[in-house]
Amino acid sequence: MSIFFFLSLDGDYHECAEDAKVACRQVSTYIDYKRCEGVAEIVVAPNMSVGFRGIVQTTGLGNLKPNIVVMRYPEIWRRESLIEIPATFVGIINDCIVANKAVVIVKGLDEWPNEYQRQYGTIDLYWIVEGWWSHASSLSQLLLTKEGFESCKIQVFCIAEEDTDADNLKADVKKFLYDLRMQAEQIEAYLVEMKNRAQREGAPLMADGKPVVVNEQQVEKFLYTTLKLNSTILRYSRMAAVVFVSLPPPPVSHPPYFYMEYMDMLVENVPRLLMVRGYRRDVVTLFT
Repeated sequence: MSIFFFLSLDGDYHECAEDAKVACRQVSTYIDYKRCEGVAEIVVAPNMSVGFRGIVQTTGLGNLKPNIVVMRYPEIWRRESLIEIPATFVGIINDCIVANKAVVIVKGLDEWPNEYQRQYGTIDLYWIVEGWWSHASSLSQLLLTKEGFESCKIQVFCIAEEDTDADNLKADVKKFLYDLRMQAEQIEAYLVEMKNRAQREGAPLMADGKPVVVNEQQVEKFLYTTLKLNSTILRYSRMAAVVFVSLPPPPVSHPPYFYMEYMDMLVENVPRLLMVRGYRRDVVTLFT
């Protein structure tokens, strides 16, 4: 496994070459301090989007090319001085999809426990689509190998919108867990109850500090599913050590600002969340 730690500096390479060397040494020192095994690289580009696009195309050599991109969820994107964050964030996700790389978005990085803070709760995985599952299951198993999470138990929530979907979904999850000999508790959760309530009276939200009412006629399915999923997570996983959920791709022809609003609704009040989007090649198989 190869791990690359990248930092993109905005500017001209001729003017920022020395700054890039200093930053590279600082990142390398931090890697050693955290006792990680990885390579520090600094890229100088006109902006973050251009820098990442170069990184995702050229990083690695042969089979040592990274297949997962991990980045922090930009919780400060609403600041007036950071108006470029939504477009940059959405652009990076789309670039990863084009490059056929998995994406892991970490929310609540400042709340992440250190090696001395042991967790005794659960690691909750929300099974919604199959494409992300192999990555989420492998990441959850990796967490259990860390001293801080070794006392946790894995829970798998099967999310179904209708009763007719539940049986097939439950059977798929059960078979997957059995085939991989993965120890996890399986729980079924239904979103239809929230849908019926919202159709009757609307779901209250907070948008930019102002109360609004969202109902079925005013929003599209993408936004509606986000609201229902957040409500389900808060209901079942409020005390979980970590929550895994699939990362919804940015809707086509939607402004980046709208996508960030969707994401804020999904992650609201969830302290530690990993949003995972897989790619077409499974990383966990029966022969792993």
